[in-house]
Amino acid sequence: MAEKPLRLLACGDVEGKFDVLFNRVRAIQKKSGNFDLLLCVGNFFGSTPDAEWEEYKTGIKKAPIQTYVLGANNQETVKYFQDVDGCELAENITYLGRKGIFTGSSGLQIVYLSGTESLNEPVPGYSFSPKDVSSVRTMLCSTSQFKGVDILLTSPWPKYVGNFGNSSGEVDTKKCGSALVSSLATDLKPRYHFAALEKTYYERLPYRNHVVLQENAQHATRFIALANVGNPEKKKYLYAFSIVPMKVMDAAELVKQPPDVTENPYRKSGKEASMGKQIPAPEEESACQFFFDLNEKQGRKRSSTGRDSKSSPHPKQPRKPPQPPGPCWFCLASPEVEKHLVVNIGTHCYLALAKGGLSDDHVLVLPIGHYQSVVELSAEVVEEVEKYKATLRRFFRSRGKRCVLFERNYKSHHLQLQVIPVPLSCCSTDDIKDAFITQAEQQQIELLEIPEHADIKQIAQPGAAYFYVELDTGEKLFHRIKKNFPLQFGSRCRCGH
Repeated sequence: MAEKPLRLLACGDVEGKFDVLFNRVRAIQKKSGNFDLLLCVGNFFGSTPDAEWEEYKTGIKKAPIQTYVLGANNQETVKYFQDVDGCELAENITYLGRKGIFTGSSGLQIVYLSGTESLNEPVPGYSFSPKDVSSVRTMLCSTSQFKGVDILLTSPWPKYVGNFGNSSGEVDTKKCGSALVSSLATDLKPRYHFAALEKTYYERLPYRNHVVLQENAQHATRFIALANVGNPEKKKYLYAFSIVPMKVMDAAELVKQPPDVTENPYRKSGKEASMGKQIPAPEEESACQFFFDLNEKQGRKRSSTGRDSKSSPHPKQPRKPPQPPGPCWFCLASPEVEKHLVVNIGTHCYLALAKGGLSDDHVLVLPIGHYQSVVELSAEVVEEVEKYKATLRRFFRSRGKRCVLFERNYKSHHLQLQVIPVPLSCCSTDDIKDAFITQAEQQQIELLEIPEHADIKQIAQPGAAYFYVELDTGEKLFHRIKKNFPLQFGSRCRCGH
């Protein structure tokens, strides 16, 4: 029997507007039925007089739902949170504490971290330190069975949360937020992460907690920042959601990936943050974010990687890829891209499932910028294409398959390197090679073998039409297209077809 979901509400900065919040909650419950918990992040108390709070504290008024709140974010409100381990502030209103784990009777696991980031000693009473973050991590991540937590509550946003995601509006996530919170989110892998303090609403596209093709699938994370209660702009400050605790969920159901899932925004940043250092931006071009922030006409280029910068005090900037003359279905900056098919985004290339592929695991390696063929690629893009090819070969080999790669630079405007896995038990590399040669002979196509280590740029000039095949042994077949060419030639050349 399926476990009944818990119905929860999350709220941004209350700032002392208790009546506004709880009246709104009553209205929601009257319309939609009762909720189990209300979770408040950000500033629960404000700079307003205490008269309203006194009515709740003395029992004259009562919260309509069990409410859990985070602690102070400034010196002014420290006085309300006397017990660092948490306590009841009023009937139905509980302060969770400075940091820790709350586990409900249902098995729901909520990790909380009160305050704002501080790297200085002594740490103020309204802040958390690298040691605090480390202790929370140790509480949970020390067991090999740890898979993640249901909910993470912090007041500050995690730094860099906007990387690879949809636009965060006026909040610059490269400058704003906490690097320590980013580190904690990286390690805890919460299914939901709530934050506030920026007085705006931002629901980021869900992101992955695993590396595609290298790790087993894990659940996705949803980050939601909430606005302040009763804000005049009517930005969203209450968020309703249902959740089944991960401890009682079916494993396959838990790891299902949403169609709009993105890369992890904190990738390569966990260690630096856990040491209390500022996290450098992930080693990705901001062009990688085009896919989710399509209002940007052109991304700012990053400098070369750290490895390159050591060898030169003025690292060479990668050249900008050419722009398409019109709409392109494969440029990552384009609104025409079918984003639900994208599997992985690198620095210069991305990996996507083939639409109407020859098999369920038929994938494409495509440049992020607008390049028509392999021949036109710049050196840094070629290097990343080769990395993708090598990784895919290793992955499919571990699944008992070999890869056939081909490119058709004919009646196409954007490079699509087709990668088709074939079961090892189905046919040998020689069988696949024979299938291409036989099909070519039948259609009077001259398919030439070229030396294994030959560079295709030595054979074809930019703008020249061609068809090119690469087998898992490194053997290569090439045809220079002069007039007409069957568009489905590559897909028909499979052993047994």
